[in-house]
Amino acid sequence: MKVSSSGIVNGIIDDKYGKFGNAFIQDMPSFSLPFQVEDEPKGTVSFAVILDDKDAIPVCGFDWIHWLICDLKKNHVVAGESTNINAEFIQGSNSWNQNFYGGMAPPDKDHIYDLTVYALDTELSLKQGFSYNDLLKAMEGHILDSYCLKGKYRAF
Repeated sequence: MKVSSSGIVNGIIDDKYGKFGNAFIQDMPSFSLPFQVEDEPKGTVSFAVILDDKDAIPVCGFDWIHWLICDLKKNHVVAGESTNINAEFIQGSNSWNQNFYGGMAPPDKDHIYDLTVYALDTELSLKQGFSYNDLLKAMEGHILDSYCLKGKYRAF
């Protein structure tokens, strides 16, 4: 399985997907990163996604969750789709306590972000606003494959 994104070029996340972009909801960057999944394993029923920032741990004390998705039944998400009311997936609560994409905003230095996509053998049927822990627990025993795409976003 492989994941790619037109928003990450040569390992750099385009400015428009974070604090240097033009789309904000309650001061949170909200124009979501697009991605495409290729060569998913046979038996894949849905995908789950975690976009997080482990470089945030020294700053705030925990892994900052930017985006959680479950029950994605197509192999791609288009740019900005997170705020589409008719999005074809369920979104969990990010570290801003919002149920949609919260873009990159590193406060101290450039950070590396992990977009991890999981191919699952089932739908998870979690409710909108599910937590990171809910997702991890629901995926147990259902992960067929995963892929982590990394990208750097600038602080200044």
